[in-house]
Amino acid sequence: QVQLVESGGGLVQAGGSLRLSCAASGLTASTYTMGWFRQAPGKEREFVATIRSGGVTYYADSVKGRFSISRDNAKNTVYLQMNSLKPEDTAVYYCAAGFKGGSLYMIDQYGYWGQGTQVTVSS
Repeated sequence: QVQLVESGGGLVQAGGSLRLSCAASGLTASTYTMGWFRQAPGKEREFVATIRSGGVTYYADSVKGRFSISRDNAKNTVYLQMNSLKPEDTAVYYCAAGFKGGSLYMIDQYGYWGQGTQVTVSS
């Protein structure tokens, strides 16, 4: 059974940093495309970043240059380092895996999801 458990969310001031973690069990993170999505209140869930099994990374334009996705194979964990945070980054952040092979940016192309972790950026 696949489980994805996010942690690391919290309250931070604008300009600050947070690092989110996604601990995976039931799958080997290094062989899977792993992604981060986020959902702000009243908005649809949106793509943030993804890392392919070969290590290639992709980012939403809104976070490019500020966020960085990485993976620790020994810990079977994927990270999202978030720097220069803005109030508009406030959302619940979800880890995703089980990519089905379509568009990396679409939520319906991922089969496994974590429960989410809240990130709140104050101005």
